[in-house]
Amino acid sequence: MNYRHAYHAGNFADCFKHALLVALLGSLARKPTPFFVLDTHAGAGGYNLEAEMARRTDEATLGIRRLLQKPSPVLGRYLGLVEQLGLYPGSPALIRAML
Repeated sequence: MNYRHAYHAGNFADCFKHALLVALLGSLARKPTPFFVLDTHAGAGGYNLEAEMARRTDEATLGIRRLLQKPSPVLGRYLGLVEQLGLYPGSPALIRAML
């Protein structure tokens, strides 16, 4: 199987995974002890949702675009990072921003 995440970046599952990652890192950062992050399945640091691959499936419409149109306070930190970082951020960009 040849999986290219650029076709699926920003979909609902991707947003769920990234929002959970941001929440988890936020919780770990509140601890007084250090921690280590190793993302073994990281993709690109950012994705252009206007590129042909992303537009072909248009999965971001029901994912990140929908969340940005009707933001939830629960997802505030995650959505703030998405807007702050520019291109739709992948896990590496979110991890770096959180650390």
